Amino acid sequence: MVFEQAWALQPEARSIALRREAAHAAGLAATHWTAEPAALTLQTTTGGPGAHNGSRDYEVGVAIPLWLPGERARKGALGEAEQQAVESRLGAAQLKLAASVRDAWWSYQRTQGELGLTQDRLVNAQKLAADVARRYRAGDLSKANQNQADGAVAQAQAAVAEALGLRDAASGALSAWLGGEGAPATFEAGGAEPMVDALHTTPNPLAHPAVVDWLDQALVARRVAALVAVQTRANPELTLATTRGRGQSGDAYQQTVTVGVRIPLGSGVRSQAKVAAAQADALDAEVRASVERARLMADIHGATVRLKASESQLGAITRQAELARETLAFYEKAFRLGEADLPTRLRVALEAVQAERQLARTRTDAAAAVSTLRQALGLLPQ
Repeated sequence: MVFEQAWALQPEARSIALRREAAHAAGLAATHWTAEPAALTLQTTTGGPGAHNGSRDYEVGVAIPLWLPGERARKGALGEAEQQAVESRLGAAQLKLAASVRDAWWSYQRTQGELGLTQDRLVNAQKLAADVARRYRAGDLSKANQNQADGAVAQAQAAVAEALGLRDAASGALSAWLGGEGAPATFEAGGAEPMVDALHTTPNPLAHPAVVDWLDQALVARRVAALVAVQTRANPELTLATTRGRGQSGDAYQQTVTVGVRIPLGSGVRSQAKVAAAQADALDAEVRASVERARLMADIHGATVRLKASESQLGAITRQAELARETLAFYEKAFRLGEADLPTRLRVALEAVQAERQLARTRTDAAAAVSTLRQALGLLPQ
């Protein structure tokens, strides 16, 4: 499928495994017993330069950073929020890509349908021109009639050339999302997405990936603020050390054990600045989520209205095309029997082509309207 191929080339798809790993590792930090890895200290003390009394001291110790009150639980909550935010950011990125791919896809489908109609028109014009040429040689039609038929062929050829250029341009735009690897032959016609029962249900914009992304970003910022609020100072350290030493040469070595706590002084101003910044980020994300919800509700309403209108229009245009085909069949028979002139035959054929073109466009627009509604509802292409 085109969307899956396009998504596989996106940087978000390629980096998601590493982002998940990073968020998981950040969450694991809260499961450790210490705030930071313990530090080992080794030192020796002698009598100093010029001293000859042989005094020696050897000390081995370990410094263990301790959690501040409430810090461990809040760090764990932040890790969970960050893991959730990674997934919601992924969903928002997929939906954003889906909008671009859908636009490129339906542009291609419209031009492909137009090309098919112009090719059919050319085939019919060539058949008519051949019939007119045969009847001109038989003396049933004039040279002017043959010129008219040949002119219709030339006009159809020009229409095919124009439609082919538009189709190739749309194909190139669609191929760009596939890294330039796509070709017209690989793009199947149609591609209509499943209908959603959104006409009789109330959509929930809070579940929309774009809104969820902003809400999860706000949650991360709130939990950052909560964590920073308790990190008013550096982490205290528990120190455990043992010392083995002697006063002078010949004395027996004595062993002592030292237990201590290192408590850094607070830094309230810095902590307040970090809390305020995190709260500002949270407020910004929450406001953006609110704005996004309002926009989505408007988009869903507009897409629903357009879908209903396209369905009604499709019924009317289908009937119009059926009548145009019946009229064309009647005038084709009348022209073969000599009961209708060539200008009338060409005019009716052109009207039939225009009706078929409008029907094809309306069908594509109706399918695209379903796709637009699914996009507004936050559903990926199927």
